[in-house]
This record gives sequence, structure tokens and C-alpha cells, in this order.
Amino acid sequence: MGWTGLRPAAARLALAAARGASRPLLVLGVLWVLSAVWFVVNLAGPVGPTVLLWLPTHAAAVVLTVVYRRTAKATHLAEPTRRLWRHLTVVAVLVGCGSVAQAYDAIEHPLAGGQHTGAPMLGFDGSAIVLIIYALYRLPLGTRTRAQSLQIALDASTLMVAAAIFIWHFLTVPLLALGAERTKTLLSSTLLTLLALIAIFAVAKVVLSSYRFIDRSAIKLFGAAMCVGAFAPLPQGYVLRDRPHLLFTQVSIPAVMFLAAWAGERQRRARPAADARELSGDPVRRPYSVLPYLAVAAVDALLLIISWSPDGNDRVVVAGAVGLTVIVMLRQLTAFQDNRRLLVRLNHGATHDALTQLPNRTLFGDRLHHLLTDPAGRTLSVALIDLDDFKLINDTLGHEVGDALLVAVAWRLTGCVRSVDTVARLGGDEFVVILDGATGPVADMAVERIVAAFAEPIRAAGHELLIRASIGIADGRSGDDGSELLRHADIAMYAAKGLDGTRFLHYEPGMAGILAGHAEVAGELSDAIADGQLRLLFQPIVALGSGRLTGAEALVRWAHPERGLLAPADFIPAAERSGLIVPVGRWVMTAAAAQLAQWSTEHGDAAPAVLNVNVSARELREPRFAEDVLGILAAAGVAPHRLAVEVTETSVLELGPSVENLRRIREQGVRISLDDFGTGHSTLSLLHDCPVDELKLDRSFTGGPDGDRPPVAAAVLQLARTMGLDVVAEGVETADQASWLRDLGYEVAQGYHFGRPMAPAALAAMLGDGVPV
Repeated sequence: MGWTGLRPAAARLALAAARGASRPLLVLGVLWVLSAVWFVVNLAGPVGPTVLLWLPTHAAAVVLTVVYRRTAKATHLAEPTRRLWRHLTVVAVLVGCGSVAQAYDAIEHPLAGGQHTGAPMLGFDGSAIVLIIYALYRLPLGTRTRAQSLQIALDASTLMVAAAIFIWHFLTVPLLALGAERTKTLLSSTLLTLLALIAIFAVAKVVLSSYRFIDRSAIKLFGAAMCVGAFAPLPQGYVLRDRPHLLFTQVSIPAVMFLAAWAGERQRRARPAADARELSGDPVRRPYSVLPYLAVAAVDALLLIISWSPDGNDRVVVAGAVGLTVIVMLRQLTAFQDNRRLLVRLNHGATHDALTQLPNRTLFGDRLHHLLTDPAGRTLSVALIDLDDFKLINDTLGHEVGDALLVAVAWRLTGCVRSVDTVARLGGDEFVVILDGATGPVADMAVERIVAAFAEPIRAAGHELLIRASIGIADGRSGDDGSELLRHADIAMYAAKGLDGTRFLHYEPGMAGILAGHAEVAGELSDAIADGQLRLLFQPIVALGSGRLTGAEALVRWAHPERGLLAPADFIPAAERSGLIVPVGRWVMTAAAAQLAQWSTEHGDAAPAVLNVNVSARELREPRFAEDVLGILAAAGVAPHRLAVEVTETSVLELGPSVENLRRIREQGVRISLDDFGTGHSTLSLLHDCPVDELKLDRSFTGGPDGDRPPVAAAVLQLARTMGLDVVAEGVETADQASWLRDLGYEVAQGYHFGRPMAPAALAAMLGDGVPV
């Protein structure tokens, strides 16, 4: 742009800034225009005192300091932002002092020519540039990867190298042409130029990084001010060689201060809401910037101009252009590598579970489809694994523990299979394994490794957890439908939920119908609980010596409106699979306590001394089981020692929350009875670790002597006496069995010989009369 167009351009920029601008900014605009007008007037020759050329610069420095001071005191800005503008306030003072030093040198040595960059000016301006760099680098720019940091550094380096090429060509080369006597001036100008380049690098780094603590338009205006300050003196050696009284800084410094003050005003007027939004997280930055490419284009244009000129043989510009191209190429290579890594992460995120890093449902489906469509033909098995009571862990211990458990399960599953197999997470607590080339017994071996792995406690977020899982296996081969194979595994898995502990089942035709029947029963059972269709029957527990009733066992029945009175075997399995066993168990406990309280009121000491109530393994794992039981007894007015909770061996075999709940109610007086003793996996350690008061000998051992073998009933009785436990013989159906057990030493028994499960009124009729033994 020629000097003839300077005034209109300055006027347009000043008018743009004047829209809503403060008075100090308007004053700076006027000073800039005045400096430009007076500069143009002096182009023909000196007019008036030389000091008039410098007065706008000095006045502009004072106004700029006022603007920055106001911005630094704006309380709505974040502290890092106010700190930046406090530093820049000092910068404005230093630049003003540097301009005074330059003016003094120019007035005292009017014929010296050059930039008049004496030691005082270099000291002030150098200090200002160092402070700018310090202030910008103290800005928190957010978290970024190494690749992003390298890209920002390369982009900023591109701008700095391009600026260095232009400064060399337009400033250094003309100064060199003045002769060796200008070495001092050359060195001082070069030093100041290098500092300016470093400052440009710092500003570019901020512009390219983010606008986290500084207004977007403010940093751009400040960067423009830095560029004007660095590049405005370039034409000095070409245009003003024969006008030593004029320096481009006489008009460029007011322009720099106007732009810098405009930046301060923009920052001060920045809305607080915008600052809050930007401070809420890491800044968002564009994946690329056009500034480095504009720098390369400018250097290429300069190279073309030099190559076309008659004496164009500037090796420095050529070397700089080549070096700049190399930097941009490196920057592009880093961008390509970053994009490649991003694509890898996106692909991994689309096909893998974010928590466990296992293949997700999508990748599992692709791999299963690939195996089933293999033209060579192959066999495989799909094992679907569902963690039992995972929701209970999430609800009681928190989702952090639940997530840690899922990660640990993923690691264990991966360690149980071969590298050719696939372990995937379908969602929630469901996992699936593709066993490539394994069916039948071979698949069983792999799944047994999984069962063994789950037998060991898992440490998750500081908790040691015992987990149970239900596993369904479906065998397939090439040509089968993948979704159908997964459905079969799902059916087998739900069938396995009816078994205790971690168990697995292979899919068999007909399973779907059984599960559908269970689902239908579970749906009706939910209504039955609400409609009062459940009933309690009671089977007497009698003393073998006197025949008198010492207690009773509460047994639940379902008075189905269409199918009649249903036994537990007809609906309890469906209740356990659906989770309805918990509300059913609570109903049984409440009804049994109320009935015992009624008998005590009506019959006094003749009422059953103890009432036995069966509790499922699922109920025992409820976090509030102990509180609920004690609360029910208190509400009914029944002393805790009159309740005996019957549990199976398998329900307490895995020590953990179940045993802890039993300990808590036993401490309050509730008796613990181990039901069906002798048929499970009971060990002496189980009897030692589990709080037990009573053993109930399973019916399979109460039938009398079996040949010459010592009866198990005698061994169990001896064990119970040694450990101080009571014993009840179950399943006594004849007088001979009762007599034989009495002769062995048994004192208490129950079974059809003494009475079938009966209504409360029928059992009440037996109170005080006894039964025949």
C-alpha cells in the first residue's frame, strides 16, 4: 500500500474501532492519524521542529498504559487474564521509554541515519519483549498431546522463519550495503529483530493453541500489533535512505499502540459468561491453521520476485524458503501421523468396549459371521456368561466397584481361552466367548477353566468379591445363523441360572419351552403376591420320646385360581430365576411370624417353641436381610430365639455376605438350621465358619440300617454332639424309622409319620395332645 492510501486506510480502521470504543481508544486513533499526516507532510522535507514527529508516539504510550491498567483491574476477568494485562501494562511503559530513547538519539544525531537503535532503546524494548514472552508463556493453555504440542511449535516456527526472511531481505541487507562502519547499527538492529521474532513466536503459539484465558479478538489484535512493530521498519533502507529525519517507527509505533489498546479494550469488554464457558474444560482448537501456509506463500512470492529481478541472487532467501518448506513438510507429516493414530483410536472405540477394552457386540458379530461363513467348514461353540447378582454389587458397593469387577472378569476370561478364541462384552454384566474349533467335550474343558477361575475371589477397588455366573453353551458349525446360535446360548444360560453356584449347560431342544413356562409362571406369581394367593402350611417337629410337638416348619403353597394348590417345586424355580424369590421370602417370613404370635396368644406355653422358616441363597445375599428379619420379628412381637432360619449347604458354601447376614441375626438370638445335611458339599470347615445351631439330617439317611455299613445317621449324630449342635431327622415316614432313630439317640424328628404339612388350625389342634411315635 502506498503512502497516498495511508490516510483513508487509517481513517477506516479508526472508524471501525470507534464503534462503541472508549475515549482512550479514540484518542489513540486520533494520535495515529495525526502521526501519519505529519509524517507524510515531512516526506518532501523537514517541516517544523523534529520533536513534533515524536510527540504522538510518546502521548500514545501514556494512553496505552491507561487502557491496560483499566483492563488489568477488570474484576470479571479470570486471575490469569488480569495477571497478563498487569504485565502488559509494564510493557506499555517500557515501550514508551524506548520510544523516548529513540527520539532522543534521532534528535541528537540527525545525520546519523539508520534506525537509531541505541543501547537505551535496546534495553527498554528488549525488556518489553522479554516481559511479553514471559506473560504469554505464563498463560495456562490447557492439556494437549505431544503431537499437538509439536504441531503448534512447528506452525509457530514457520511464522518466525518467514518473518526472519523478510527482515533479512528488507532490513539487514540494506544495512549491510551501507558499509562496515554500520556494524554497530547492524548488530543492534539484529538483536532487536531476534527479540521481536521470539515474541512473534510466543504470540503465534498462543493464537495457534487456544483462547482459554484471553479473548479471541484481543490476542489477534495484539498479534497484529506485534507484526506491525516488527515489519514496519523494513522499508527504511529503501524508501527513507535520503531522509534521515524520518523513521517509520514515528508512524508505526502509534499504530502498534492503537492496535494493542484495541486488544486491551476487547479483553476488558469480554463477557464473563464466555470466560466461564472457556474455563470449564480444555480449550477447543482447530485441527489446522492457515497462518503457516500464508507464511510459506509469502516467502515463495518473495523468492519469485528475487529470481525475476536482474540482480536476484539472494542465497539467504533461497535457503530460508527451502528450510521453511522442510518445516511445513515436517508439520504435515506429524499431522498425518496424528490423523492415523486418531483413526486407529476411532476404529478401536467403534469395535471395543470402552471399560474392559474387549471386543464389543459389533466386533463379536463380525467375527462370528466370518467363522460361520468360512467355505472350508469349521465347528465352534458360543458360551454366553452372565454374572449373577451384579446389580446387587452395584447397588451396595457402588458403580466404581462394579466397573472394577467387570474389568477383572474380562482379564480372567481372556486368560482362560486361546489366542484364536474371542472374548467379548455384550453389555452390562454379559460376556460371550467364541471357542473356535471347539464343540462338546472340548468346549466343556474350556468352560470348566472359566468356572475354576471364577471360584477364586476377585479383588475390585479394595473389595474381595466372590462371584457366581450362569453360562450357556451353543454348538455350531459353518452355515449356521449367528443370531440363532446366540439365542440358543442365551436360553441355555437362563436354564443354568436354576443351578447353584457357577454352572454351565449346553443348549438342548425343548429348553425354550421350559423357560417360556417359567416366564409365564413368574408373571402370574407377581400378581399372586399382590392378590394374596400365597398360603402357609406347617409340618410338626416332634420329640421322639414323648411325641409332643416341639416346633414346626413353615412351608409355602400357591393357591392358584386355575391350577389349584401348587407345591413349591411348581413355582419356586421360576421365582429364583426372576428374582421374585425375595418378595416371596419376605411374605413367608412375615406370615410365619404373625402366625407364631397368634398361636402364642391363643395357646400360651403349648404353642410351638420354635418355628422354622426356609430362606433361599438369593435372600441371604440381600444387604438388608438381617435388618428385615429382625424388624419383622419385632413388629409381630416374637422373640428372636423362637425363629429358626433354615438354609441349605450350597447357599452358605461361598463365605461372604450370606454368612455375614446369618451371623448378624444369630447374634440377636435367631437360630440357624442347616437343611438337607449330608447331601451337599459340607465340610468341617463349613460347620466351623458358618454360624449353625442345628443340623437337619436329610431324608436319604433316615431309612434305617443299610447292610453291614455303619449308618450315616449315627455318624452325623456323633458329629453334632461333638460340636454342640442339635439334630433333627427329616423324612420319617414309618414307626420303624422313628424307633430306629430313637434307638440311635435322636431326640427330635419330622416327617409324614407325625403329620403332613397342614393348615394353621389343624396344627393348633395338636398342641398339648402330642402325636403317636
